[in-house]
Amino acid sequence: MRTLVLGGTLFLSHAVAASAAARGHEVTCAARGVSGPVPEGAAFVPLDRDRPDWSRLAGRQWDVVVDVSRRPSQVRAAVDALVDAAASYVFVSTCSVYADHSVPGQGPEAPVLAPPGPDVADDDMEHYGGLKVACEQAVTERFGEAALVVRPGLIVGPGDPSGRFAYWPRRMAESSTVLAPGEPDDPVQVIDVRDLAAWLVGAAERQVRGTFDATGPRMRRADVLAAVAAGVGTEPRLVWVPQEFLLENGVAPWMGDRSLPLWLPLPEYAGLMDRDVTATVEAGLVVRPLEETARDTFDWLQQAPEAKVVGLSATEQRELLHRWHHVDLMLS
Repeated sequence: MRTLVLGGTLFLSHAVAASAAARGHEVTCAARGVSGPVPEGAAFVPLDRDRPDWSRLAGRQWDVVVDVSRRPSQVRAAVDALVDAAASYVFVSTCSVYADHSVPGQGPEAPVLAPPGPDVADDDMEHYGGLKVACEQAVTERFGEAALVVRPGLIVGPGDPSGRFAYWPRRMAESSTVLAPGEPDDPVQVIDVRDLAAWLVGAAERQVRGTFDATGPRMRRADVLAAVAAGVGTEPRLVWVPQEFLLENGVAPWMGDRSLPLWLPLPEYAGLMDRDVTATVEAGLVVRPLEETARDTFDWLQQAPEAKVVGLSATEQRELLHRWHHVDLMLS
């Protein structure tokens, strides 16, 4: 399978290129090349998608193009340039495209956001979900039934540049007492980047078409944290702290400074990590145990001290636990 990966040097696009090459496909990565090398076995073509010179790929035919961009201008330019050169197009979108994140158990048929207007810059992360919708539309308008649109949940694992999931293996490894946000039964879904990449390549091989959500099985937060702890070989004591206390004390959900990754306020986000991925599993998605993802992520962190990790600092966690202890005593 002649595979063109737009990217191929960072996280998901790199994992896709590596998976395709490992399966014996002819892989070309078109990227600027500033984020790192392409995987072993893949060819590299320099391409800056802000100022693309598509003539560098002229005269070649592709069985599949894989695109992970979040910028509609880049996607429109790519589909226009490649529509006559590619038999199919795989676009990696996001579960953030959905208009209502409060309803658990929804699938890809749920309503999505409207694309932002022309006054919104296409690199404005405040409109991330809507911009991905615009990208999806550009792909399906040009490739029609030859398009596969995939909406992942939170992508985790070694090499993650966002630093979100990495918070938990590091915290479990370093702290004997760990602040656990929300309730033990809160839903959490993640997907290992390597499993997502393998499914994308396999779906392209099988000529899967349409729109799919792609994430792991729904898990209880307590089971997720236990799996992470097992992956790094520790047994910390978990202290469950209600979301109301966290919000009142300036803890940010999801990502960023002073945040707790994998935590989102409920009920308004009850469905963001509770998607129905039955169709995706039936289409071949297989995920590894979360313990393995946590172990490999922690090993990667040990080998890459410059890797980004976001979330509460050890001092911030200690202060919050101390404060919660006093509140809990007064309530009991």
